[in-house]
Amino acid sequence: MNTTLIIIAVVLAIVGFLGAIIPGIPGTPLSFIALLLLFFIPEMKYTTVFILVMGFFCAVITVLDYVIPIYGTKKLGGTKMGVRGSTIGLIVSILVLPLLGVVIGPFGIGGIILGPFVGAYIGEIMAGNSENAFRSAIGSFLGFLAGTFIKIIYGIVVIVYVSKDVIAYCF
Repeated sequence: MNTTLIIIAVVLAIVGFLGAIIPGIPGTPLSFIALLLLFFIPEMKYTTVFILVMGFFCAVITVLDYVIPIYGTKKLGGTKMGVRGSTIGLIVSILVLPLLGVVIGPFGIGGIILGPFVGAYIGEIMAGNSENAFRSAIGSFLGFLAGTFIKIIYGIVVIVYVSKDVIAYCF
């Protein structure tokens, strides 16, 4: 049973890390589930506090991944319409593209990246703020990059813990 949990945890940690980079894969939650599986193996010696802290960071990072592009839009001069456009673009790229079967590949990744960017741009144009439209859209894109960076860091931390503990368990 332990071997099965370890194999599943290793696979989830790897897929979780890839999910930090590939849109459409919930990387941070999958990485956390990898740690959670190892928690149930007594020889791994994960504490409840450690799991709660990592779960807290998982939840915060998951929320921030959706909030940071909106914040970036606002920080670089976006109006309420730009922020709303960024939000709508993000929602459309997250909900509509997968329904159309476009999750992975150039259109899926492009849609997730460009959704908030295009939404912020269109929102600013609609608000009559055409001179700040591109700058606002850049803020949305930078926010997306910041969210991705945070997810990558979490994925690396989980892979380090999983690798270290699985190696120690096996040898």
